[in-house]
Amino acid sequence: MTRPASSALPARRTTGSGLTQGVIETPLGALTALAGDDGLMGLWFDRQQHGPGTLDAPVDDAQRWIAQARRELALYFAGRLRAFEVALAPQGTPFQEAVWQRLRAIRCGDTISYGRIAREIGSPQASRAVGAAVGRNPISVIVPCHRVIGENGTLTGYAGGLHRKVALLDIEGVALASGAREAAQAVLI
Repeated sequence: MTRPASSALPARRTTGSGLTQGVIETPLGALTALAGDDGLMGLWFDRQQHGPGTLDAPVDDAQRWIAQARRELALYFAGRLRAFEVALAPQGTPFQEAVWQRLRAIRCGDTISYGRIAREIGSPQASRAVGAAVGRNPISVIVPCHRVIGENGTLTGYAGGLHRKVALLDIEGVALASGAREAAQAVLI
């Protein structure tokens, strides 16, 4: 019998078999990982928006998907990995999953707008819905929602904090629009 590992998220988001959790330390703060038999289901910065809260799953930092994510993230933060290969198993609505799948196709160092994603998934009027799905992406960094920006080049938001979005884009060598970095820093003050 399976049960959700989080009471803070919809049950479908953290339900699966063989659930385990672990912590992955990064230069931008700790990430809590949730994995099941089929792959990584969640990867959240501490206190990020739409996070899972306390997880009800045993801790196993050596679980294969968590261990692989840790290795790949270490290489990414060292500037030596541009594409992740860890198996992913995020759970959401069909629309959310379509958006998250599109996010995975954004190459390291590239950005895309919410409107363009909406057009590409066949819902050209759904920019705001795309934004909501991007904001609820359960797998930070690896499913690169940080690469989604406004049509005019603004950073708009990031569930893990704009300072992390800027840092991730810097790691990837993305040139930010004039004033974008300053606007993100102003949010921190």
